[in-house]
Amino acid sequence: MSVNLQAWADTFGRRAAALPGAQWPWLDALRRQALDRFMSEGWPTPRQEAWHHTSLAPLAAARFEDGGGQGVADQVRAVVAAHEGHWLVFVDGTFDAALSRLDGLPGGVVAQACSEAWAQHADAMRPLYGQADEGHSTSALNLALASDGAYLSIGRGVVLEQPIHVICAVSEPTAAHFLRHLIRAEAGAQATVIEHYIGLPEAGNFRHAVTRLQLDQDARVTHLKLQQESHQAWHLGEIEASQARHSYFASHSVSLGARLARHDIATHFQDERCETLLNGLYYVDQRRHVDHHTLIGHLKPNCVSHELYRGIMADAAHGVFTGRILVAEGADGTDAIQRNDSLLLSRVARSDARPELEIYADDVKCAHGATVGQIDADSLFYLRTRGIEEARARDILIYAFAARSVARIPDEPLRRHVEQAVRRLLPGSDLPEAA
Repeated sequence: MSVNLQAWADTFGRRAAALPGAQWPWLDALRRQALDRFMSEGWPTPRQEAWHHTSLAPLAAARFEDGGGQGVADQVRAVVAAHEGHWLVFVDGTFDAALSRLDGLPGGVVAQACSEAWAQHADAMRPLYGQADEGHSTSALNLALASDGAYLSIGRGVVLEQPIHVICAVSEPTAAHFLRHLIRAEAGAQATVIEHYIGLPEAGNFRHAVTRLQLDQDARVTHLKLQQESHQAWHLGEIEASQARHSYFASHSVSLGARLARHDIATHFQDERCETLLNGLYYVDQRRHVDHHTLIGHLKPNCVSHELYRGIMADAAHGVFTGRILVAEGADGTDAIQRNDSLLLSRVARSDARPELEIYADDVKCAHGATVGQIDADSLFYLRTRGIEEARARDILIYAFAARSVARIPDEPLRRHVEQAVRRLLPGSDLPEAA
């Protein structure tokens, strides 16, 4: 056994008794099974097909230590003040009640930290929590060590007018934190949930977040994940959704930070007439790396999925997209579109795209594709002839490329927040506000 693997076993030994829900024997046993699996399999490697373009070797070799906390209250308050809604705030993987704001929730809605919810809602949380043999070995490590997370339950027919924000901040620049969010939308419920990950400048922390969603019949959930970690941080994230008849799930993944970010996003149609939108935007520069790995399971007939990701790679950065659409036998009437477009801003920037269709039904309408290119010379020349200097013209074209993805975000304050975040990443970050 490697020294670094043993370090995670030692971490579990120190934390296990204090983890939320440890009083439930089934949960303690599940966590120990998950740890055993991780210790047996170790970290994923590029020899595994799903990790062919992403190496976790530097992460596996890194050591993380708690402590050295810095104040983040002002940073969190600035984010909260900019948006309306209900707020669950986690700092260093632990719920912060003082920074959270949950007043005004309608009846039929439960919005709590898992650490609080285990006392009253353990029976409802159990089927959502997951199993030790699901996902990658990193999923098992999260299951073993998750210290907290959001528990959201939207009751039958409840329509949330304002979004629920789950903000995850870090004050310890060299620590590792694990979060596990559970979301259930009962029949006819409608909600928008926003996960926002922020970090300290230059912090080299590691954060692993798993979000598990259950959408009952006719439920509609829009989920937006905004990852703005430090450019020295590590971020692994997973989103797993299960959809019942006539449900609608929209996932918007915006990844702008971290030295290495990996996002696994999957949804499974458990009955007919389901619909999903997977929309993604990612920007990496320097030598940073981002990987989106998606799966849409068309398991039943007459379901619709649209999957659209855009990536911008500058300097010596590397962007990866692997999207798999599985159309099961008998899933006739499937309508599925998948597309990944990448913009390379330098000769050494790299993009690896692998769109996949796996079809076992006959009466389907499916399409997939990927493009990789550079800034269009004719468009650049056109802007230059209008008196716009080259650097600014390039930024306008880069932003226009990103704007196609940003425009799909339905929440206007969040859309404008993402617009501003993208602008700040561009060298000429004085582009005018969108109309």
